[in-house]
Amino acid sequence: MRSAGGSKRVTITDVAHSAGVSTSAVSKVLRNAYGVSPAMRERVQSAMAELGYRPHAAARGMRGRTYTIGVLLAGIRNAFYADLLDGVNARLRNTEYALFIGSGGDSEKEDQTKLIHAMVDRQMDGLILVAPAVPRPEVVRIAADVPTVVLGHHDPSPVYDCVVNQDGVGVDLAVDHLVGLGHRDIAHISHPTVRGSQWQQRPEHHVRAAYREAMARHGLADLARVMNSGYSDEGGYRGAMELLTSQRPPSAIFAGADVAATGVFRAAAELGLRIPEDLSLAGYNNTSVAALVPVSLTSVDQAGALMGETAARLLVERIESRRDRAVVMASTPHLVVRGSTAPPRA
Repeated sequence: MRSAGGSKRVTITDVAHSAGVSTSAVSKVLRNAYGVSPAMRERVQSAMAELGYRPHAAARGMRGRTYTIGVLLAGIRNAFYADLLDGVNARLRNTEYALFIGSGGDSEKEDQTKLIHAMVDRQMDGLILVAPAVPRPEVVRIAADVPTVVLGHHDPSPVYDCVVNQDGVGVDLAVDHLVGLGHRDIAHISHPTVRGSQWQQRPEHHVRAAYREAMARHGLADLARVMNSGYSDEGGYRGAMELLTSQRPPSAIFAGADVAATGVFRAAAELGLRIPEDLSLAGYNNTSVAALVPVSLTSVDQAGALMGETAARLLVERIESRRDRAVVMASTPHLVVRGSTAPPRA
């Protein structure tokens, strides 16, 4: 930021001179230090606003904090990530923290690791890692030095916090709903296991296991089928095409993510199948796409915005005070029934 004359960047000295206080007083206001009176804070903040002063990020980093937070996403095409980010932004809106987002592939360990290292090298104060494919030992190593929250994975650690969904409850809601409508042949579209990541409890692991348990609970274990085709539109499409063109096509499909359910819609349309008349379809995440009238997707609501808000709150706590214990927070899902599910054809 330049001064009014456009000759140089406004400095802390300029702010102090304009406010009629010492530079140490301005520094205390910037650091939210204890002992600053409301009148002093108002005077300094007014001077900063008048001069257009913006703290220099590099200088703040040298003093111990950059007020930046890095968020690692597996991709940008999954609408559920938008819900998570809405929650993170809502929590950070009235703070000094700025958000920086990095997007890597769902299963690209190398790309995601490179992004995390770039965030650490830029001295970001904390990291929110959304269902990372980065090997768990690497996340543990980084989290030992940089405050970190892992979102999605059920693998706790003393060095990072976890925000998860009660995935078993969510799956039971979806399967029970479909069985209650009269469906027996219910297939599941899941995400392939990320090789070498050493995460034992990724979300898809929990969902797959819960699906098999729910089918067995209803006496349908022999009819359970899982297609590990991926949490993407293309993954849902490929999985649905294989299921729906098999010798025993299912009467219902439970997709482990709404983004995969969109691919099922596409496959069904190509095959001349109507949803829900010929095929019932349930998703997971309850994204904004699911609520669109032409889609009207029955979906398990994970409270994505609340999960993002919780992750941001825990991270700020870790950055500013709490380092001695780890926290695991779990949200409770509920099922939103819409027009994509109905009793099977007679």
